[in-house]
Amino acid sequence: MIRTFSAALILTTAAITPAGAETAEEIIAAGGCPDCDINLISLRGAEIENASFEKAEIREADLKNARLPGANFRRADLRRTEFERAHLVGADFTRGKLNGVDFEKSDLTGADFTDADIRKADMNEAILDSANFTEANMEAAFLRRASLKGASFVEANLLTADLERADASGADFREASMEYADLDRANLSDANLTEANMEGARLSSANLTGANLSGADLRNAHLRRTNLSGADLTGARGLDEERLALACGDDKTKLPDGLTIKPCGAED
Repeated sequence: MIRTFSAALILTTAAITPAGAETAEEIIAAGGCPDCDINLISLRGAEIENASFEKAEIREADLKNARLPGANFRRADLRRTEFERAHLVGADFTRGKLNGVDFEKSDLTGADFTDADIRKADMNEAILDSANFTEANMEAAFLRRASLKGASFVEANLLTADLERADASGADFREASMEYADLDRANLSDANLTEANMEGARLSSANLTGANLSGADLRNAHLRRTNLSGADLTGARGLDEERLALACGDDKTKLPDGLTIKPCGAED
């Protein structure tokens, strides 16, 4: 059951809460608002530690610059809400509806997005180190220049996602769907891409040193200037001499039987 409250002026911005919503001041004092209907509310700059918004409806709200470390947004509806430059370290968005949400330049270190709907979300330049995206739907999400070090994308859907120049070193993409994703100039060193579907993915100038791509599907993947030094491509599908001629590796690169790769630093 969704709880509702009377309308009132909120915060110092003098913004008005939508009819039937609790005020921002009351939400801050109460440490959150689980099960509430607070669509369109402004909590810009709010500071609440370990706040609870579980199962709340907070669509198209303004939470820019909010500081909500450890917040509970499990199963919350946050579609098209703005969190730009917010501090959300350790926040829990498990099974949340985050379609079109704006996390640009936010700190989401260690956040949990397990089984969340994050389609078309803006996570450009966000800090997402050690975040958990297991089985999340991230189709067409924007993660340009995001920090994804050690993050988990196991069985996540990253179809057509934009990770250009992202740092995903040590990240886990096992069995992820990454068809036609843009990974140009991304750092995927030591990443686990075992059995990942990377058909048509763009990997131009990407750093895949030490990455595990065993069993990965690389059909029609773009490998121009891709660094595969020390990478394990055992059992990888869709590779041939013509495609590998655009990439480079070293004597530690493991390739499917019968294929070779030129050493990095060698002239074309």
